Amino acid sequence: MTLPHTRSTLSRVLLATALLSALAGPAAAQQTRLNAQEKRITDEAIHADLQGYEATQGRIQALNDGGRPVRDYHLSKAQCWLDVSFHEYTRNDRSAFPQEALTESEKLIVAMETGVSPIPTDTPLVNNAKYLRDDLWQRLKAIHGTPGFSCAQQAVACGEVELVHAGNEFNQQQWRHSKPYIQIAEDLVNDAEAMARQCAVAPAAAAPTPGPLIANVLFEFDRDGRKDIRTYSLESIDRALATLAGEQRELAGVTLVGHADRMQGKGFDYNQGLSQRRAQTVRELLIGRGIAADRIRYEYRGDTQQVQQCDGVKPRAALLECLLPNRRVEVRFELAR
Repeated sequence: MTLPHTRSTLSRVLLATALLSALAGPAAAQQTRLNAQEKRITDEAIHADLQGYEATQGRIQALNDGGRPVRDYHLSKAQCWLDVSFHEYTRNDRSAFPQEALTESEKLIVAMETGVSPIPTDTPLVNNAKYLRDDLWQRLKAIHGTPGFSCAQQAVACGEVELVHAGNEFNQQQWRHSKPYIQIAEDLVNDAEAMARQCAVAPAAAAPTPGPLIANVLFEFDRDGRKDIRTYSLESIDRALATLAGEQRELAGVTLVGHADRMQGKGFDYNQGLSQRRAQTVRELLIGRGIAADRIRYEYRGDTQQVQQCDGVKPRAALLECLLPNRRVEVRFELAR
């Protein structure tokens, strides 16, 4: 699917900004705050905001580098929220829309980085955008949950975001101003329906071996204890256990893989030990939640599998937050056949 021409400048503008500015703006791990509208009048403020956009784009790229397909619904939606935010920012939109759209992008990024499952599919009307074209919303909704959704998910995600974008523009200068974005949404809905119809449906097969449930437990920098775990990351474990109980699935075993970030130096032996201690901590946590010790095995890989690079991010506090997804223990709940 080809995104709107007006969005194609994003990567070029961000690259130019990186080359022109030696000042790296803060890259918050969970939310990037743009400068207040009235402060977007200096080169320094604008450069800082563009560095925030660049860092957010880098996190989406890192998710793709880690194996999440570009056409994935949530990755696509995070990208499209980022695109419309940047588009309106560069058009000097002084409303809350650029910030709120950017925040929606980062909510999805955090959910993907931390292994949330399932990730919500709702599409909030940010900045009180007007609800336009119920017919298009209903057509997109109808594709969710169908076999063809796997082929159409990118167009569905971006169509939903563009409808919100159009509603925001309608509030500002009525229908004439929103018309180009309604047209984009119409095209995306048509594309989504065509891709869903053409999507090859795999023949029915014998009951496959169920795939594992996966969660990620995140640790503070250079820490490995129970109290050093980011509280929200424990929710992915609790959701997986609730799924097992709710679906009455039998647990065959659990594999833990400990990791560390690169801050102590690449390949440093200390990181091996740190990743091992983190895996051991999560092992004890699972035992405390009722999983038999003999069903849990663990591995540790130090800093050898970084999922987020964060090159050039400053200051140090922002860099540590950016590297958070690397300070993880992957938890794989293997299901019995």
